[in-house]
Amino acid sequence: MVTVIQKWWRGYQARKHFRSKVKIQKRWRGYHTRKYVHNYYALKKYLEGVAMNNNFIRKELEEYAEMRSKEKLKKDLENAERVKERRARKMHYLLSTEQIPGVYSSPYRQYPDEMEFRLQRARPLSHREHPEKDNNGDFVDWSDCRHPYSFPTTQPLPPIGKKKPQGPFRDPAEVLQQRYKPLEPTLRVATTFNSLEEAREELKRQEWIKGFQEDRFAPFSSFQKNKPHEPLLHTSTEYKQIPYSDQCFRDEDPVKWISRKDFKTILTPIPLFDKYGRTYSKAGQAV
Repeated sequence: MVTVIQKWWRGYQARKHFRSKVKIQKRWRGYHTRKYVHNYYALKKYLEGVAMNNNFIRKELEEYAEMRSKEKLKKDLENAERVKERRARKMHYLLSTEQIPGVYSSPYRQYPDEMEFRLQRARPLSHREHPEKDNNGDFVDWSDCRHPYSFPTTQPLPPIGKKKPQGPFRDPAEVLQQRYKPLEPTLRVATTFNSLEEAREELKRQEWIKGFQEDRFAPFSSFQKNKPHEPLLHTSTEYKQIPYSDQCFRDEDPVKWISRKDFKTILTPIPLFDKYGRTYSKAGQAV
């Protein structure tokens, strides 16, 4: 009975401690998450910094766009001023004189036109100068290498009317066909000067290719009567077979012998070699 009560008490204490640990861990996890992981004040501060940075970048972009627009406007004004200056130099002959007023200085106006003052300040354009224009119509200074050079293109001619002209004229298609017809040279013009020699050489070459015997044809027996005899390459003696093998390699010439006694052609016998194959070994000893 005591053992059962102790087991129950121990289980109760364990469950109580476990519940208390779970509550402590839950509280600690919530505190740690709110303070370090999902901090409201830190996130708010970060978003305020992002908004401030966005405002700063937007302001810089607006200033940059305004600066670019001013630069573009200044460039357009300079181009327009350059075009007007060029036009004034080109139309300098319209300047007013002391006797006759010009086009831009009408006597019916209270003040002359602005172009009149430009003509007075401009320098007359020389006929030697041939300025080029780019695709936008602006005059380009070719001394500046930043502008790409382009060749002037001519406008195509207007189409010719299809109405047949009055008079004894031929059809244009027939005239063009006769004009652009292929060349038809004569036989004398089409062939070369040495065509005969080339044909003969080609005929000889073909005959040599198809032939089987290069020697001349000799139908009579007297053709080789005066032909000299060609000896064999390996001999200049009488016509017989050369001795070979024992007949030539083992010849004996007694005249060249040093002494009348022959040399021994065999060695002295060795007793140990005579026992080979006839004796057997037993425990390392020959029997």
